[in-house]
Amino acid sequence: MARVSQEHLDARRRQILDGAAVCFARNGFHATSMQDVLKEVNLSAGAVYRYFSGKEELIAAIVAEVLGSVRAAFEEAARQSPPPPPDELVAAVLGRTLAARENLTVDGRPAFPRLVIQVWAETLRNEDLRAVLGEGYASVRAAWARIVESYQSAGMMSRDVEPDRVARTMIAAVIGFLAQQSLFGPAPVEVLRDGLRALMGMRDQAAAAPGSQFG
Repeated sequence: MARVSQEHLDARRRQILDGAAVCFARNGFHATSMQDVLKEVNLSAGAVYRYFSGKEELIAAIVAEVLGSVRAAFEEAARQSPPPPPDELVAAVLGRTLAARENLTVDGRPAFPRLVIQVWAETLRNEDLRAVLGEGYASVRAAWARIVESYQSAGMMSRDVEPDRVARTMIAAVIGFLAQQSLFGPAPVEVLRDGLRALMGMRDQAAAAPGSQFG
């Protein structure tokens, strides 16, 4: 019997994860059966169960993969001195995350934003998934906090705010932006980038205005 290459195994695993992601985005976690996943990926039960034991393991793998790639991107940015400003950094990381999954669609619209909302909703009832998401969220939050510390050390950001508070705010902005996409349709990441840039420059603009209390 010919030996199956690692490249083939990786491609098959990718096929299953992508198909499951589309199913979960389309119908939610509870309304999706393993039979739905099998139909989506056009594989036998044996082929799928070779990689994943069921829906819980599939969704956990999807969440861990996404958060792992996001954390790695922010950790890479934290090693730069100084890191890119928040508006550019968020747009770059989110753009990369969306681009990696742009082939996944539901009714002609990107599946990823819908998947994010489905995952967050499922964590309210699924303790195992909540643990996976919590661990990933904590690692992304810590990476962002290190970026904020770098901003502060470089004089780019005031030191009077705790880095973790800025980290939580930036994560909230991204989650909110994805929620908007899920509910109201796709929007380019430049929308979030430009909005953050405007808010970041607001105090400077106010200080420069005639008669400003900041002047």
